[in-house]
Amino acid sequence: MKILVTGIAGFIGYYTAKKAISDGHTVVGIDNLNNYYEVSLKENRLKELGISNSSNQSSTHDKLTFYKIDISDSLKMSELFKKEKFDVVIHLAAQAGVRYSIENPHTYIKSNAEGFLNILEGCRHNEIKHLIYASSSSVYGENKKIPFSTLDPVDHPVSLYAATKRSNELMAHTYSHLYNIPTTGLRYFTVYGPWGRPDMAPFLFTEAIQNNKPIKVFNNGNMERDFTFVEDIVEAQMRLIDKAPKNGENYDSPNSSIAPFKIYNIGNSSPVKLMDFIQTIEDALGKTAEKIMMPPQPGDVSRTYADVEDLFKITDFKPKTSIQEGISKFVQWYKEYYSKD
Repeated sequence: MKILVTGIAGFIGYYTAKKAISDGHTVVGIDNLNNYYEVSLKENRLKELGISNSSNQSSTHDKLTFYKIDISDSLKMSELFKKEKFDVVIHLAAQAGVRYSIENPHTYIKSNAEGFLNILEGCRHNEIKHLIYASSSSVYGENKKIPFSTLDPVDHPVSLYAATKRSNELMAHTYSHLYNIPTTGLRYFTVYGPWGRPDMAPFLFTEAIQNNKPIKVFNNGNMERDFTFVEDIVEAQMRLIDKAPKNGENYDSPNSSIAPFKIYNIGNSSPVKLMDFIQTIEDALGKTAEKIMMPPQPGDVSRTYADVEDLFKITDFKPKTSIQEGISKFVQWYKEYYSKD
């Protein structure tokens, strides 16, 4: 199939494109290469995929074509859909980050709301067989029920980022209902691994400990996260490609909905205490961190835990990489990548 991967220079986008190409698909990737974090990391991900000059508006290598496009540009997005005639869309581009959304709210509406609308419009007018899009575990807010289920109410997000991700789910349902577009939303749970984002805990802690700097431990370490290794995420994601939902498969009312619409949690289903997570990084580096205990940060939740049984039923796959194995791979990559500097 021909697959559009948005946010291809991003962390999950890079792995998704790599996996799709290895599976024999043709990939068209787009990214605006914004400077939310170091652009060189994004450019190097593209180089790993064979795109050596990401400054060009269009580059092609083997089974991959790259366009430098911002998803909020409605005209360019419309032209792209008409030109390339995709079978499937995997939409991963977004303005990420819970804390950044508090400081830069307008950026999130432009990218995560307007940008997603352009994706939906492209699917609507171009007979897309399946839209898979990134949601987030942050939509659960301070949900007290454990583990988090897609049947749980998600009406109280605690950050604008979470609100935009929930809005994506509602927008997708609307387009599925009105235009019969098969859509699948994936609520990612704390994805990590080699080539990971510099604003995420694995990267921040590893960088600080490796360079003998103190680390900030928020909420005094009283947090748990369902850390999920990136290759597990992508494996489950790609198994959904040809499993587009059909009418009547709405996740919250399967017997009454007429929309071809699904939402799945995609996580390791094994929460890790923050202090144990830090200990795992310390063990991998062979160093002990100086820890500065801090109060909670605005927008943070204390615990995430994914119920993935419905995803397992349709994909026959559960994430299986342990935190020890995953962190070991991340730390090895980090050392090798930054030893080049």
